[in-house]
Amino acid sequence: MKRFTPLLFVPSLLLAQEQEQKQPNIVVFLIDDMGVMDTSVPFMVDENGNPRSCPLNDWYRTPNMERLANQGVRFNSFYAQSVSSPSRASILTGQNSARHRTTNWISPTSKNTTPHGPKAWNWEGLTKSDVTLPKVLQSAGYKTIHIGKAHYGPVGSEGEDPKNIGFDANVGGCAIGHPGSYYGEDGYGHIKGAKSHAVPHLEKYHGTDAFLTDALTQEAKREVALAVEQDKPFFLNMCHYAVHAPFMLDKRYVDHYKGKDKSERAIAFATLIEGMDKSLGDLMDYFEELGIAENTFIVFLGDNGSDAPLGKANECTSAAPLRGKKGTEYEGGVRIPFIAGWGKNSDTTPAQKRTKIDAGKIQLQQATIMDLFPTLLAIADVDMPKGHIYDGYNITTQLAGKKDRKREEQILMHFPHAHNCSYFTTYKDEEWKLIYEYSPKTPTEPRYRLFNLSVDLNESNDLSSAEPEKLKKMVEKMVKQLDREGALYPQDVQGKELRPIVP
Repeated sequence: MKRFTPLLFVPSLLLAQEQEQKQPNIVVFLIDDMGVMDTSVPFMVDENGNPRSCPLNDWYRTPNMERLANQGVRFNSFYAQSVSSPSRASILTGQNSARHRTTNWISPTSKNTTPHGPKAWNWEGLTKSDVTLPKVLQSAGYKTIHIGKAHYGPVGSEGEDPKNIGFDANVGGCAIGHPGSYYGEDGYGHIKGAKSHAVPHLEKYHGTDAFLTDALTQEAKREVALAVEQDKPFFLNMCHYAVHAPFMLDKRYVDHYKGKDKSERAIAFATLIEGMDKSLGDLMDYFEELGIAENTFIVFLGDNGSDAPLGKANECTSAAPLRGKKGTEYEGGVRIPFIAGWGKNSDTTPAQKRTKIDAGKIQLQQATIMDLFPTLLAIADVDMPKGHIYDGYNITTQLAGKKDRKREEQILMHFPHAHNCSYFTTYKDEEWKLIYEYSPKTPTEPRYRLFNLSVDLNESNDLSSAEPEKLKKMVEKMVKQLDREGALYPQDVQGKELRPIVP
C-alpha cells in the first residue's frame, strides 16, 4: 500500500494577501446525513436562549466546527428536507421540494417512486434548463467548483454531471448517493467494495492510504488554487460523501473512542464525523495561507437529519433530545447543523462590511436550506434572476444577530414516499407543528398529530384531540401552501390521488 502525501498547491500570484476582490468567495460545506446533534458544538438552547450542551455533544469531537462557530453564527432551528436529493435540489434552486418535485432521494438506475408515491415525481432531478445557484454565480464571473457527492440526477440524466447544471469543475460528483468505499486502498469502490457506487475522478489516490474525505479535500485545494491564480472569485460546493453509510472506520481517530460504551458502527460513524471536521479545518487553514480568508464566506450544514447508528428511527436516540432521524417526520429527521461565517473576521474587508456576522452567537429564529439561494447571491452582490420562483428568504439580517420581522414563520416539508416514516407532510407554524400522514390503504382515515415544540421538543404529547380548532387551521394552511407550490400527492391502492382531508 502506498502512503499518501498531501500536495502543496501554491498559486504563482499568490500573494493574494494583497488581493481585495470586490466579490467574496463562497463555500458551501455540505455534510451528508449529518444531523444537528452529530457534533461537539451545542445547537440546543436553555430557557434563556443560551447554548446548552447535551450528552451527544460530549461524544463527538469537532474542534473545527467549534472554531467556525466561535467566529461565525449558528442557528438553533435550521431545517432541511428529510432525505438527500430533495435538499440538494433545494439548495441549488431555492425551491421547496413540493415545487421542484424531487421529493425522494434519487436511485441511480431505477425510478424509486415506492409503492404509493406519485408517479410523476421528478426522478430525473436538475436539468440544463433549470436556474441554479452555480449558473447565476457563473454568469457573474465566478469560477464554480463542485467537489464530492452530487446526487442531482440518475445515470444518463443531465443532472448526473454537475457541469451540466452550472459548475465549471467537478471532482467526485455523479449519480451515486454513497461511496463504494471510503478507502484509497479500495479505489473508493473501483478496486474493492460496492463497484456500482465507485467514486469517480480520484484515480491518482487509488491504492494509497488516502481516506476519501482527505482525497476530496486535496482536490478542493487544487481547484481553489487555480481560481486564485486566475484571479477569479470562486464558489466551492464542498459536498462530502461522509458521513453517509457504509460506516467505515477512519483509523486516524479510533484511539479517541477506545473503551467507550458504543457499538463498532457508532464508533466508525464518530470517526467519519471527526475526519469531516478535519477537512473543514484544513480548508480554513488553506484559505489563510492563500491570503483569502477574510474575503471567503463559509456556510456549514447537513443535508437531512442524522443517520447515526444509535437506535431506532422514531426514538430519541440518534438526535437526542430530538426524536427521530433521517427519513422521518420528526425534528431529528429534518433539523440540521448550520453555521455561517467568514474565514477570518475583519473590520476592514468590504464584503464583511456589507455582510455582518453576530460572531460566536446563536440565532433562535428559524431558517431553511431554501434560504441559501437568495442569501448567497446577496452576499455575492449578484441580482436575483428575473422570473425565477424561489421559496427561501435572504437571511443576512439573521446572520447579523437580528430577527427578520418580514420573515413568515411557516415551514412545509412534503414527503409522499416510503422511508423510515412514510407518506407524510409536516407543517410548522412558529412553535406549532402538524404531522399529516396519508393512508393509502384507508384513504379516508389519515393520521393527524399536533405538537407544541416550545414545551414538547421531543414530540411526545400529541395535542390533535385536545386542540381541534388549532388542528383544523393548521391543516387548512398546509393545504393552501401545498397547492401554491404545486405538490404531488401519494396514491391509494386504487391509484387515486390522496389529497389531504381537513378534519
